Amino acid sequence: MSQSPIIIRNLTNPAVDIIQARWCQSFFSRLRGFTFRSSLNKDEGLVLVEARDSRLDTSIHMFFVWTDLAIAWVNSDNEVVDTALARAWRPFYAPSQPARYVIEFHPERHGELRTGDQISFDHV
Repeated sequence: MSQSPIIIRNLTNPAVDIIQARWCQSFFSRLRGFTFRSSLNKDEGLVLVEARDSRLDTSIHMFFVWTDLAIAWVNSDNEVVDTALARAWRPFYAPSQPARYVIEFHPERHGELRTGDQISFDHV
């Protein structure tokens, strides 16, 4: 699995704490996501990476995900285009606008990344 570590920063609101995430570009790492996980740390996340901006390709499911997740969809310009609080075991979430990246992170942090925010992905 290709899951290299990265740091996600909110450039629009630098007061927001960073998210330490794994960069999931391979099919299998994106497929696995947070399935079969019952909890995660407050600063932990994943970035599911697609080849291009798309609503369909960046839709997610929550089957076999045993915890709620905060979701931020980000386009190729690193702009947040939509967010959601994804509930465990729900069948389908899709962004309202095309996105290339799906950030999945701790549900208590929902609202820290907002539509229009510019973010950076810093590979470590």
